Amino acid sequence: MQTDKNFSGAIASVYDTHMVPMIFEPYAVEMARRAAALAPQRVLELAAGTGVVTRHLAATLAPSVSITATDLNPAMLGEARRVGTARPVQWKAVDAMSLPFDEGAFDLVVCQFGVMFFPDKAKAFAEARRVLRPGGTFLFDVWDRIAENEFADVVTRALAALFPNDAPVFMARTPHGYFDAATIVRDLAAGGFTAKPEVTTMAARSRTASARNAAIAYIQGTPLRNEIESRDATRLAEATDVSARALAQYFGSGAVDGKMQALIVAVAR
Repeated sequence: MQTDKNFSGAIASVYDTHMVPMIFEPYAVEMARRAAALAPQRVLELAAGTGVVTRHLAATLAPSVSITATDLNPAMLGEARRVGTARPVQWKAVDAMSLPFDEGAFDLVVCQFGVMFFPDKAKAFAEARRVLRPGGTFLFDVWDRIAENEFADVVTRALAALFPNDAPVFMARTPHGYFDAATIVRDLAAGGFTAKPEVTTMAARSRTASARNAAIAYIQGTPLRNEIESRDATRLAEATDVSARALAQYFGSGAVDGKMQALIVAVAR
């Protein structure tokens, strides 16, 4: 997560072990499929996190295609390097607000679920446009509103009941806070993109072996952990238990399966 340095320490490992297969894998497959259809030779990935999209790009794109995977957070990149890819890629710690690459250096810039964290969307979009060659493509996705993403919604409501005077709202505020297509189009224009973006809504299913797995993913594998610990460092286990019970009540015992939804955006340079 490009500009949120709170993805650090134990969070990075829990994130990759629990969160990635549960919600990010289906979209990573789709992003790699769309990338391959564009037949790029030079690919830049922003906000690579622990490398789920990077792994699919490396496995899907031709061996001759160069892949540069970047993230602001060293802990996330460290986890990505540890897991590895099917073939070599270049890993770089990079701030999307100020990309250290030449103008027109890439055919494709890819970013999965990262732009929501950019503090200045238009500036980040302008940087993505700058490093694209004319005719290149900026491809990214963002989560739809939290009500369309059942696991996140249930956990957020459970935490609101647990902390009634100061609810942790990270999920609604940030990951699910940049879902308005008109705002995205406006920010792309402010970043210098003149072509009409293609915006597609993609629904999928988030699945994991148990409600507790889902609770651990959200409570301990995202910056929700930091928000909870900032309120009361002793209540992380309680927050996990409360979220697990809420998820089990909503989805049942055993394996859980919830709706998730995102917007996929493609715009030409």
